[in-house]
Amino acid sequence: MREISFTQALRETLAAEMQRDKRVLLMGEDIAAYGGAFGVTRGLVDRFGPERVVNTPISELSFVGMAVGAALTGMRPVVEIMFMDFIALAMDPVINMAAKLHYVFGKQAKCPVVIRTACGAGRGYGPTHSQNLEAWFTHVPGLQVVAPASAADAAGLLTTAIRGSNPVLFLEHKMLYGTKENVPFEEGDQSPLPFGRARLTREGGDVTIIGWSWMAHQAALAADELLSHGIKADVVDLRTLVPLDADAIAASVRKTGHVLIVEEAPGTGGFNAEVAFRVFEQAHEYLDAPIRRLTAPDSPVPASHVLEQAWMPGRAGIVRAARELVGR
Repeated sequence: MREISFTQALRETLAAEMQRDKRVLLMGEDIAAYGGAFGVTRGLVDRFGPERVVNTPISELSFVGMAVGAALTGMRPVVEIMFMDFIALAMDPVINMAAKLHYVFGKQAKCPVVIRTACGAGRGYGPTHSQNLEAWFTHVPGLQVVAPASAADAAGLLTTAIRGSNPVLFLEHKMLYGTKENVPFEEGDQSPLPFGRARLTREGGDVTIIGWSWMAHQAALAADELLSHGIKADVVDLRTLVPLDADAIAASVRKTGHVLIVEEAPGTGGFNAEVAFRVFEQAHEYLDAPIRRLTAPDSPVPASHVLEQAWMPGRAGIVRAARELVGR
């Protein structure tokens, strides 16, 4: 076992896949000498050269479109969108091209492009640099949406994304970059993790707490605190939203009878509603109380640190909601 950060796990995985497959190349703003806005690609241009670690213009529409074209010709581009908010500028190549090309052309076309992007609040970056927009993309057939909450999962899921044949949106919460954990693999030896398999990070029989990305991390901390209140929680880290492991969710709900879904985004139209309805479809007869969700308010993300912390769901709010749901 060795301790590495979420950032280091991503960097090691990118390097390992570039070493393994010459078709893998990186594209994005300031990802070469600067190493990316959050340092994920630091040092990679020295190892692989500027033809495989490509600085792009400040034009998401152009370089995401270029990456889709590269994928169609046999390359395996990994694109970095500096902030998830900026992906709105590249919706056409993502939604109307990458997601649909295999459906339109069948065996004639594959689009193995991975779009990495930093998402989420917590650093005071304000309303246009702090959003979680994954719910937009889960609605589009043809896209896979991945949201790891740990360094080990980040390494395994990114490996799977790069080696796959489908377009993948890979979410990296800003608050996770500095987190560290012990991982059971050496540098370059991470194994791929299959998509569509959630992970039970805490086990208990009183309440099921469902989250992904930073919220799965916060849910695990909340579960530890809930023990002092006599509540044992199952924490289901979804890991991937598309495909979604609805069976794992239902299995936990059948055991606990209480469900709390946590999402760091406005509640209206959020992915929490999809998760809730999957629970209703597969396990409604096991529910001892109505499904509950904990989300951000329907407002932009504040820039003020105090207001931002009030806006974001987190450990303390999860503890309160779980206690109210279980009645302890």
